[in-house]
Amino acid sequence: MKRQWTVLFFLLCSLTVLAGCGTPKEPANAMLGTQERPLIVGVTAGPQAQILEQVKTVAARDGFVIKVAEFTDFVTPNQALANGEIDANAYQHQPYLNHFNKNNGDKLVSIGKTVLLPMALDALPDGTKVAIPNDPTNGGRALLLLQSAGLIQLGTNDITVTVADVKENPRHFEFLEVEAAQVPRSLNDVDAAVINTNYALEAGLSPVADARFVETKESPYACVLAVQKDAKTDTAYAKLLSYYQSEPVRDFIHKEFKGALVPAF
Repeated sequence: MKRQWTVLFFLLCSLTVLAGCGTPKEPANAMLGTQERPLIVGVTAGPQAQILEQVKTVAARDGFVIKVAEFTDFVTPNQALANGEIDANAYQHQPYLNHFNKNNGDKLVSIGKTVLLPMALDALPDGTKVAIPNDPTNGGRALLLLQSAGLIQLGTNDITVTVADVKENPRHFEFLEVEAAQVPRSLNDVDAAVINTNYALEAGLSPVADARFVETKESPYACVLAVQKDAKTDTAYAKLLSYYQSEPVRDFIHKEFKGALVPAF
């Protein structure tokens, strides 16, 4: 008999660190009010890169040139932005951006929302063995979702909450902490799993079809377009955001991802 799993789709913008990166070599300028060169925007490979390619196409109709810089990890895009190697990035949610700034002393800011990779939750019976990502932000968000669904009670609402902060566990869940990329492979060993969007999609799992509770676009975990603080008021970034938040891009997100990712604008 085929085993049945309950899957919690942990659909984050970013967080798990993978090997390798695609740091662009072309240096970026701080201010781009008049576009003297392409605007370099960093994204993670996969859905975020697909969306930015659509933004690039929309912008090109007005002669606004965007260069897409893909990264295969989730730390380097912020480091590249802080170092001026890229002009903006679009891959992370606000809590993660805040966490990065706090830990690194950087001053990166959001200029607007992009997409939400909503976390989805199915019903969980008593005694469920639940696999969650083992890094602070991924694991913390998983636990916060369980709390918001009334399934557990935590001692703190900080995004870096851990299993040790679970104060009430009336359904006697057993948590298995796994490296985020390996969570889909843990399904044979657990009854439920919290999985990042890209890994869920790669594993052939559908958050839309299998979930009963899904975050809305008002979620604090919506992804943002980030720039250096001193460049926040530059008109080039306002243009970039307007192209990202355009109707053609919104339509592409709906058509391509069918609810796995949703516009947050």
